[in-house]
Amino acid sequence: MIYRIAQTTSTNDEARDSRYRHGDVVWAEHQTAGRGQRGHVWTSPEGENLTFTLVLEPRFLPVNEQFLLNEAVALALAETFGTFGLDARIKWTNDIYIGDRKAVGMLIENNCSGGRLSRTLAGIGININQTEFDPSLPNPVSMAQVAGHTFDRAEVLGCFLDRCAARYAQLERGESEALQHDYKRHLYRLGELHPYRRPDGTLFDATIEGVRPTGALVLRHTDGTQHEYLFREVEFVINR
Repeated sequence: MIYRIAQTTSTNDEARDSRYRHGDVVWAEHQTAGRGQRGHVWTSPEGENLTFTLVLEPRFLPVNEQFLLNEAVALALAETFGTFGLDARIKWTNDIYIGDRKAVGMLIENNCSGGRLSRTLAGIGININQTEFDPSLPNPVSMAQVAGHTFDRAEVLGCFLDRCAARYAQLERGESEALQHDYKRHLYRLGELHPYRRPDGTLFDATIEGVRPTGALVLRHTDGTQHEYLFREVEFVINR
């Protein structure tokens, strides 16, 4: 069921309420404290975009395979954009990019029980009809800016939920290899040489070769060596 509310701190905060069950969506027009990855704040003008949380209860999924769920949701988002004629890519780990610009941010929060996931909150912000952004943001873009026309937000949400249900069912059937194959195929900058930055500020050039089931990004450095990086261990360098 879709619960549409006017305002909340963040949809993930609201979705923690136990009254929301598997498959429920909390859609807020305004968030007073929307959150993104790396502690970033997510803001969105009222009535222009989609800010929502999808509640999932993947009790079949071991904790050490939780990144597969990230892949399923990210794939569903990329496929949703494709349905509307937009070529979108998954920027590891969860962002959705059109070209070199960010159209979707996602914050996934998991609870575990007995070595398996018990409840997942997939907080998602999709830039749909917004055309003016805070200049301090590094590289935002909306569906409307790329397509040249506005979109029905409810239609976009419905398409995503259909796509996500299909990918979730695939994961539940244990078809993880097919899921990983499709995730890799949609990766932003796959097989391309680009600069990256370590937490200490060190820059290096490398090529994305894939992503491990653990979520580690596999990079091939220019000296031919292969290295794996977990979240927060490497950062993309993207020109504005």
